[in-house]
Amino acid sequence: MTYNPFLEMLRSRADGEITGIPSICSSHPLVIEAALIEGKANQTPVLIEATCNQVNQEGGYTGMTPSDFRQYVEQIAQKTGFDPAQLLLGGDHLGPNPWKDQPAEEAMKKAEILIAQYAQAGFVKIHLDASMSCQDDPVPLPDAIIAERSARLARIAEQSCRGEKPVYIIGTEVPIPGGAMEALDHLEVTSPQDAIATYEAHHEAFAKLGLQDAFSRVIGLVVQPGVEFGNENVVYYDPQAATDLSAALSQLPGIAFEAHSTDYQPETALSDLVRDGFAILKVGPGVTFAMREALYGLDKIATFLDHSPEKDSLEEQLEQLMQADPKYWEKYYHGDDQARRLQRHFSYSDRIRYYWPSEIARKAVDGLLARLEKYTLPETLISQFLPRLYPHYAAQKSKPSAHNLIIEMIRLVIRDYEKACRRI
Repeated sequence: MTYNPFLEMLRSRADGEITGIPSICSSHPLVIEAALIEGKANQTPVLIEATCNQVNQEGGYTGMTPSDFRQYVEQIAQKTGFDPAQLLLGGDHLGPNPWKDQPAEEAMKKAEILIAQYAQAGFVKIHLDASMSCQDDPVPLPDAIIAERSARLARIAEQSCRGEKPVYIIGTEVPIPGGAMEALDHLEVTSPQDAIATYEAHHEAFAKLGLQDAFSRVIGLVVQPGVEFGNENVVYYDPQAATDLSAALSQLPGIAFEAHSTDYQPETALSDLVRDGFAILKVGPGVTFAMREALYGLDKIATFLDHSPEKDSLEEQLEQLMQADPKYWEKYYHGDDQARRLQRHFSYSDRIRYYWPSEIARKAVDGLLARLEKYTLPETLISQFLPRLYPHYAAQKSKPSAHNLIIEMIRLVIRDYEKACRRI
């Protein structure tokens, strides 16, 4: 077997080393570029994940199939000089979710095509998620049915992969994708009994289909460690609240916990999560939130340098775009007009991220970067509008481009995950 960073991480943890793996869940080219540049600097593998809604046989909201996504990420890797052997692709929430409004058997047949295409495209980490109730299912779906459907999908993955077999993530107790829709004070941590029951249900379901070898590559279990973010607040990790759940790992051989919605946790909390067994840390909106901060800061710099009117700003162009096509935010943001405008641009859920791939947004960003190419960006304006980046560049002889400032802003977020997981 070739070097497998997931299995190596588990071996290291078994030997007492505190180590983990960050998971970058974004399809934005600037985020992927920043992740690969950071990985190249640290000489570490980089895990990029796509969700069933982003990337599927119908194109998802990115317009990409799994093979398209692989080619897309590999092109960015080539551009950055990142070693392709260190590039890991994962599939997140792979199951019937995009078709849950259809009868279960129809949705599962489409999920089988989905899983087959991810496996054929060489995705090495697959999260099996059949937790959602379909049109003719009971609500909630019983654990036994969830496990049976997950095993059914694993069988398809095993039959479809062309190279080394993937590793699997199981478990269904995940936060709402993209963050909660309301303010949160606290969360219920997954009980040890529920975590163990999920593991055992999947073990039994895999065995019934003769998938013992596949189950030996189940390396992670998704649980709720008590972290989440809403539109306006973050629930931070409390190690004391997760003590019993962490202790349950002693009864789950060869397993680490996977934590979703770790966005906006401070580096100390991320380190505590890894220490306590939540060794796979997923981040998505947090990195695009940082990218948006950089773009809006650069827009303020351009507005000052150009004396351009505020109505032509990037923020205003995005506001018009989101108002004209509200499907990605209107069900999720609440309150009066001012509150909803605030959330459209600055919510932790960062649903503005769905608009960046549009032609209007791409042209607006390209126009902003073109305007800034005319200038040597003054240190004092970086200090004013991008203060987190000022210390990094103030002492450098060569001044940064706007593109480099965006990349560095994203890397600041990813670097916290690298510190927590790799102890760099």
